[in-house]
Amino acid sequence: MRWGEQFRLAGANWRDRLIAALGAFFGIALTGFICSYVAGDAQSAILLAAPIGASAVLVFAIPSSPLAQPMAVILGNIVSASCGILSVRLFGHGALAAGVAVSLAIVGMTALRCLHAPGGGSALVPVVAGPEVAAHGFALALVPFGLNALLLVMIGFLFHRLSGHSYPHRAAPAPAAAAMTAADIDAALVEMGESFDVSREDLEALLASAERHAQARRRG
Repeated sequence: MRWGEQFRLAGANWRDRLIAALGAFFGIALTGFICSYVAGDAQSAILLAAPIGASAVLVFAIPSSPLAQPMAVILGNIVSASCGILSVRLFGHGALAAGVAVSLAIVGMTALRCLHAPGGGSALVPVVAGPEVAAHGFALALVPFGLNALLLVMIGFLFHRLSGHSYPHRAAPAPAAAAMTAADIDAALVEMGESFDVSREDLEALLASAERHAQARRRG
């Protein structure tokens, strides 16, 4: 196996990555411009919205990921930023507050079913940005975090209409020739004890399609 092959996302190709890069350009540029206008301060608005860059990677490069879906992006960023603000109020701006902020964000996003990896960055911003930023209180979770996330999702929706990707993602129905059931897949996931960045429905469709191709190959 060549170096890096084990880290390559399944199905990834240069065409899709270049399209993702173009989408991220428009998504971040437009989001930053609009939020800077709303905030009235270009530098502070872009600084506060920094974690949205990680959200853009998911929305434009992996639009089928459960972590990239609109509810995860919008609510995940809002919940995480709120957890960061709460942590600052309880523990100040030190390392303890940073750890508590990210931990609370993971619990909050999991409980609300809006797990979004960049939320960890959103939770840290109120802690590391200093008292001036934290002074905005919980309103900070809505502007710029919530506004940035909402704009990014809207741009992602429009962009993927043109790029041909499904966003919000809808899993393709599994082929009728599937030899396994959803219960079999659930049992296998429990047995492996790992979390995968793919929905159970997409995994079911992928395995069923692979089984169909394998049957065709065996028939010659």
